[in-house]
Amino acid sequence: MMVTEQQVARALEQVRLPASGQTLTASGRLSDIVVTGDKVMVAIAIDVTEAAAMEPVRLAAQSAISGLPGVAQVFVSLTADRPQARNTPPSTQPHVPPGRPQQAPSPKATLIQGVKHVIAIASGKGGVGKSTTACNLALALASQGLKIGILDADIYGPSLPKLFGLHGKPRVIQGRTLAPLEGFGVKVMSIGFMVEEETPMIWRGPMVMSAITQMLREVAWGELDVLVVDMPPGTGDAQLTMAQATPLAGAVIVSTPQDLALIDARRGVAMFRKTEVPILGIVENMSYFIAPDTGARYDIFGHGGARREADRLGVPFLGEVPLDMNLRERSDSGQPIVATEPDGPQSRVYQEMARLVWASLAGDGPVKSKAPPRIVFE
Repeated sequence: MMVTEQQVARALEQVRLPASGQTLTASGRLSDIVVTGDKVMVAIAIDVTEAAAMEPVRLAAQSAISGLPGVAQVFVSLTADRPQARNTPPSTQPHVPPGRPQQAPSPKATLIQGVKHVIAIASGKGGVGKSTTACNLALALASQGLKIGILDADIYGPSLPKLFGLHGKPRVIQGRTLAPLEGFGVKVMSIGFMVEEETPMIWRGPMVMSAITQMLREVAWGELDVLVVDMPPGTGDAQLTMAQATPLAGAVIVSTPQDLALIDARRGVAMFRKTEVPILGIVENMSYFIAPDTGARYDIFGHGGARREADRLGVPFLGEVPLDMNLRERSDSGQPIVATEPDGPQSRVYQEMARLVWASLAGDGPVKSKAPPRIVFE
């Protein structure tokens, strides 16, 4: 028997807030209730100053939902949409609708235990090859002897399970802590491991932010030199939450050469700069195409736009990734090119990117790129 949202709401009537005595259901703090098969996700809206006081409420809500027939897994999180106004007691603070812009900066981001550096791979729009870049950059960093993890924060379109050729569900280690899966020596976590491939993620902003936060902080990442985060496209709630609540060491912006994509890439750079996240560099993906039969080169989407934009913005340029059939085929088959053809010409592009990124993270400052490796097809 499948549980319904109404049953979950009724179960939460058992849970009362410590200050006002109101039931959780009547308090107006339930940002969302999402039921997917035998999994239930609930977000409780709080002020950032209430986190400790509301933790017993979160645990009580989780216990109440777990007791319902048909429930196998429960995720209950506390979500701070924005800080409260001063001198306003928590019990009278109005609920902030999802998606409303924040009125004040978030609290200082807290570190993730065991993780030295967290970097975001971002784009201002979808369809520019951000996930493929994140996957191969992570593998290129790992090939340098670094301990690497990668998080798929693109909740609406998770791609890492397919790119890494991974299947199955994460194992629960203790309480709510999950063990990441591993592919080609890289630890991988994605919402795609927890839902069916064709299940649409019809979630509002608070649920998306809650899921990202849980995958960051309730996963046994262990000791990592770098955690690579494959960000959702755009500059909305999820991106802002990541930039403000995560100790990002820097961001890599992925774009294609044409002006339409570069407009959105500029927005991505501007967002990270406003949140004081360093820009590690810009990548030009689908930079050019070399016909395998004739060797003729075609600049299908133009060429050099991302390099010029990096120069204009004063940020490093990390390299040009060609539009290539081999790269596409290996990505689609779960055999990423850096792992399965490490000495190939395309892999050398990602290896150079990884060298530049790690040099910046290691404290050597922005490193000037060498001339992009020449792609030779035999």
